[in-house]
Amino acid sequence: MTHQNVVVGVDGSLIAVRALDQAADQAVRRAAGLHIVYAVPDRDEAPPVLASAAARVRGRHPGLPVVISAVEGGAVEALVRESEGAALTVVGTRGLGGVTGRLAGSVSLRLAAQIRGPLLVVRDDCPRDRDTSAEGRERGRYGGPPVLLGLQGDADADVAAYAFQEAERRTVALHILHAAAHRHTSPEMPSPIPATSPGQRHATLDDQAEEAVPRFGVARLRERYPEISVDARTVRTSPARALVEATRESAVVVIGVHRRPALLGRHLGPVAHTLLHRSHCPVLLVPVSG
Repeated sequence: MTHQNVVVGVDGSLIAVRALDQAADQAVRRAAGLHIVYAVPDRDEAPPVLASAAARVRGRHPGLPVVISAVEGGAVEALVRESEGAALTVVGTRGLGGVTGRLAGSVSLRLAAQIRGPLLVVRDDCPRDRDTSAEGRERGRYGGPPVLLGLQGDADADVAAYAFQEAERRTVALHILHAAAHRHTSPEMPSPIPATSPGQRHATLDDQAEEAVPRFGVARLRERYPEISVDARTVRTSPARALVEATRESAVVVIGVHRRPALLGRHLGPVAHTLLHRSHCPVLLVPVSG
């Protein structure tokens, strides 16, 4: 009997069905159970939606343990409460483009700012994940787009470990992107010998140190997961912009959640906020302690 659960929030919408499918896939990968939660003002509204969700999962994954719950109250509060101790929580969100997307507050944003465990956010404009149903496994559909890790530094060691585990669960490669901050350099007199002025030497040393972050930061994890193909690189541009572009070819992007205190509660950092609005693949947020 499993002692782990993947929790997913449903509401009968199409994007909730896509989140349900990915939550079931994740439960299968983890050998965990699936807990389907529907937050409603009146519990009498829930049975048709929950029954349909459970039937869909059982049809795609026979034998997967499924529990359904109708919870009165708001979706965010219900999922935070029901997800306590869960292996993963999954929620769907509609694609939010343009001005509306930047201004609108969504369940996924508020949930990401409060939940204690890992959170997978599935957007309705992202491509479908690969088939991990029983039929799909029998047909041997393994491999596919890589897991993408947005690495900020050695402080994200737990996030990096989670990304390696996710790549192992999916049987795919891991791409690590470390976005180094753009540095302002003061003008100086040119040197007759290339790259020998004090400013140039200092910039070269800084470049080498920053480019080593994704290599040295995951060296032990490479040894622990030798079967995973790893591509690590550093780019000199906006971290959010670089990650959004890289999500075009990724199965999922994994980033650490560095929550910031604010007057109205805890808010997400700019990279997580941007990815939740602009990512071309599902976003897996891993809370960072401290």
